[in-house]
Amino acid sequence: MKVLSVVGARPNFVKIAPLLREMAGRGEIESVLVHTGQHYDARMSDDFFAALAIPAPDFNLAVGSGSHARQTAEVMTRFEPVLESVRPDLVLVVGDVNSTLAAALTAAKLGIRVAHVEAGLRSFDRSMPEELNRLATDAIADELFASEESAVENLAREGVPSERVHFVGNVMIDALRLTRPLWQASTIVADLGLDRLPRYGAVTLHRAANVDDPDRLRQITGALQALARHVPLIFPVHPRVRPLLDGHDVRWLDAAAPVPAQGLVCTEPLGYLDFVALVSRAAVVLTDSGGIQEETTILGVPCLTLRENTERPATVRHGTNRVIGVAPHRIVEEGLFALTQPPLRRTPPPRWDGHAAARIVDVLVRATVPVAA
Repeated sequence: MKVLSVVGARPNFVKIAPLLREMAGRGEIESVLVHTGQHYDARMSDDFFAALAIPAPDFNLAVGSGSHARQTAEVMTRFEPVLESVRPDLVLVVGDVNSTLAAALTAAKLGIRVAHVEAGLRSFDRSMPEELNRLATDAIADELFASEESAVENLAREGVPSERVHFVGNVMIDALRLTRPLWQASTIVADLGLDRLPRYGAVTLHRAANVDDPDRLRQITGALQALARHVPLIFPVHPRVRPLLDGHDVRWLDAAAPVPAQGLVCTEPLGYLDFVALVSRAAVVLTDSGGIQEETTILGVPCLTLRENTERPATVRHGTNRVIGVAPHRIVEEGLFALTQPPLRRTPPPRWDGHAAARIVDVLVRATVPVAA
C-alpha cells in the first residue's frame, strides 16, 4: 500500500511528523512525502524537519509564496506529474493551508482516494481563507479524521456519511508529547535572559485580517505594548509579518542584551522546540494561531486568541483558551485578568492522548488494503 503525504507549511510539519513515524513502523505501508514549498524559509521549514525528525521529502515542488490563487494553482500544476509518476493508493493531507486543498483537489480529479487529517473544524467565518480550504477539502475527502467532538458534529450537519468520519484525536498533541524531552531541554528561556525575570508572556501574529491592515496592526501592537508595561512580551515574528512592522514602534531583540523587564520585544522566528519551550513557561500567550490554542490547552498555559472566533472550541471548553477579539482595551483587560487569575487546568479534550496517529494509520490500513478476489 502506497500512501503519499503532502505538507506545505509550518503547521503541516508538526502534524505530519507523528503520522510518518507511525507509518514507518507498519510493514504494509510504503510512505512517500511531498513538500510543496509553500513555506520555504529555512526557519519555517528546514528547522522544523530537523526538530521533528521528518525525513527529507521525496519531492519538493518549491512553489514559494504568492497570492492564494497563484499558490494553489502552482501546487496543482506541479503536483499532478508527481501523482502520475508515483501512482499512490491514497493521498494524505493535513490541516487547512493552500497546499492542503490543492493536493486534495488534484488527487480527486485523478481518481485517487484522499484522507484529510483535522477534518470538520469550522470557524463559520468564510472571510478566512483557511475556512474555505477546510470546507472544500472535506467535500473532496474519502476519509475524514476529526480531532475534536465539534468537528464530528459539523461533518454530520453537512451530510458526510458517518462511516467516512473517524474521531481519532489530535496529532498536534502527539508531536508535543513525542518531543517533550527535547523541548524541555531547550535553553531558549535562559538564552533570552528570561530566567532572571519573574514572568513573561509570548505573542504570535500572522493572520491576514490582523497584520495586513496597517491600522489594525498598529492598534494591536499598541495594545500589546500597553500590556507589556506589566509583563514583558516576546514576539517571534513570522517572516511574512516582518516587513509589515516597518514604521511601527516595536523593539527588536538586541543579541548583546537580555530581554528587558517590560516591553514588547520582537525576535526572529524560533524553531519548533525552542518555541514550545518558550510557550510552556509563559505566564500568558496572545495569538491568532489555531495550533497554539491546542498546544497551550495541553501545556496548561493561559491563551488569549486575538480573533472573533475559533474553529477549535475544545480549547475553550476543555482548555485554557479565551477568544477575545482584537479591540485594544479588551486585549489589555483580558491580559491583566489572565495574569492575576489564570484559568484552572482542566481534563484534556477526549483522545488528545498522544495516540491519534496510530488510530489514523489503523483506519488507513483497513480502508486501503485491497479486498482479496
